[in-house]
Amino acid sequence: MSDAGGGAPSRGRDLTYPPPPQPLVVPVYDNHTHLEIIPQRSASPDGAPGEQLSYREQLDRASSVGVAGVVQVGTDVETSRWSAEQALREPRMLAAVALHPNEAPVHDRAGDLDDALAVIAELATRPRVVAVGETGLDFFRTSGDEAIAAQYRSFEAHIEIAKENDLALQIHDRDAHAEVIATLKRVGAPERTVFHCFSGDVELARICAENGWFMSFAGTVTFKNAGKLRDALAVAPRNLLLVETDAPYLTPTPNRGRPNAPYLIPHTLRAMAEHLGTDASMLAAQITSNTELVYGSWNAEPVVLPGRDD
Repeated sequence: MSDAGGGAPSRGRDLTYPPPPQPLVVPVYDNHTHLEIIPQRSASPDGAPGEQLSYREQLDRASSVGVAGVVQVGTDVETSRWSAEQALREPRMLAAVALHPNEAPVHDRAGDLDDALAVIAELATRPRVVAVGETGLDFFRTSGDEAIAAQYRSFEAHIEIAKENDLALQIHDRDAHAEVIATLKRVGAPERTVFHCFSGDVELARICAENGWFMSFAGTVTFKNAGKLRDALAVAPRNLLLVETDAPYLTPTPNRGRPNAPYLIPHTLRAMAEHLGTDASMLAAQITSNTELVYGSWNAEPVVLPGRDD
C-alpha cells in the first residue's frame, strides 16, 4: 500500500471510477491490490452519486479488460485474515498476508507484536495464500529508534515466515532502499522476492537484477515526473518484471487522482510497453509468465465456505 497519493481517494477529488480502457489482447495479473478498501461514495463533478463497488464487481470489470486475476494484499491482522478468507471463495483472487511496516511500531507499543506476527504465521499456511506481504521498511512515516527497531524485527520475522512456507515475499520499501537490501542479504531473501510498487532508480534495478529479485511497476511509472523510474524500467530484465495497481491508490495516467482498480492495469501495461519499445501483447505474455512463476496458478478451485463473502 502506498502512502504517496497520486491516485489515493481524498476529499475534493473526483471519486468516480474512470471509464474502462481498451481490453488487453493477452491477459495479465494484478500482482498487488487492496480490494478491501472501497472508496467512500461521493458525488461526481455533475453531482451524480459516485460508485461503491464490491470486490467481485471490481473483479468482473477487471476480467472484461483482460486482467485475469489479482493478488489481494493484507496490511494488518484484520485485512490479512479477510484476504485469506476471500481467496478461498474467489477463483480470481490469491492472497498475501502481513503487517505493513508502519503497523509494526503500533503493535510494539501495545506490547502485542509477537502475537500479531503469530497470526500472520498461521494465515501464511492457509490454502491460496501465496505470498507474505506487504512487509519491509518505511522510514517516511516512521522515525525514532524504537519504532525503527520494531520495523526491522517485523520485517525479519516476515522473511522467515515466507521461507518456512516457501512463499513469495512482497516488499514495501519507502525511503529505505539500502536498509531493505542489507536486511535481505543479512537474513537471506526468499527464492521469490518482489519489490512491490518499485520506486528505485537504475542502481536499485541493477541490484535487483543481480539478485534475481522481481520488480513490480505500478501506475507511478506513467506519471510525468517519473523519469528515473522509467529509466529503471528500461534496465530491468524482462523476466523480472511484474505489474500492479496498488489499488485504490496510484491511479495511472490519464486518470490520476481518481480511484484506482485492477481494471485500469492496461494503462500501466501499455505505458511500460511503449517506453520499452515493445508490443503490449508481447510484454503482457512475459509478465503473465513471470507472475505465475512467482505465485503459481490461479486455476485451483477455491474452497466453498459458509457465511458472508463480502
